Amino acid sequence: MKECWSEQPEKRPTIDQIFDQFKSINKGRKTNIIDSMLRMLEQYSSNLEDLIRERTEELELEKQKTDKLLTQMLPPSVAEALKMGTPVEPEYFEEVTLYFSDIVGFTTISAMSEPIEVVDLLNDLYTLFDAIIGSHDVYKVMVATSMWTQREPARRGDRQHVPGHPQLRWDLQDAAHARGARSHPHRPPLG
Repeated sequence: MKECWSEQPEKRPTIDQIFDQFKSINKGRKTNIIDSMLRMLEQYSSNLEDLIRERTEELELEKQKTDKLLTQMLPPSVAEALKMGTPVEPEYFEEVTLYFSDIVGFTTISAMSEPIEVVDLLNDLYTLFDAIIGSHDVYKVMVATSMWTQREPARRGDRQHVPGHPQLRWDLQDAAHARGARSHPHRPPLG
């Protein structure tokens, strides 16, 4: 096509040369330019659809990661409101129960362990704890290395957060002991 635009007429291809080039593009089939252009457009459209599908899948995967991170950082009701784009009104609770825990001897355990062992210990414990608190009406406020903080609100006048707290604490303690027994059998890992 560019050769046909040459400003020097002798450099422009002849009609026969152009015809031969089209034949080579069509691989000897008898087709016209319109058919060739339509075929090329179909190919382009198909490639574009595949690209859009791939990008949409990547976007969906990133959205799921973002949603998961949001629900880990905020109470579920707040995370959902933010995802929906609605304003989040602050909540007031007459009573709450706060639970603080720490891995007993964490500094010593860290000093005696390889870095990957410390990472595995923390990952295992916090994965266990996340699963346990998922079955209670609690919100994990903060995790800082070996420190764990959560709150239990008294919603709609429900004062069951106080009696339910010891059960949650024992569930967490049992999980911590079971995990700690694998690596440090003589030491209760949670206090």
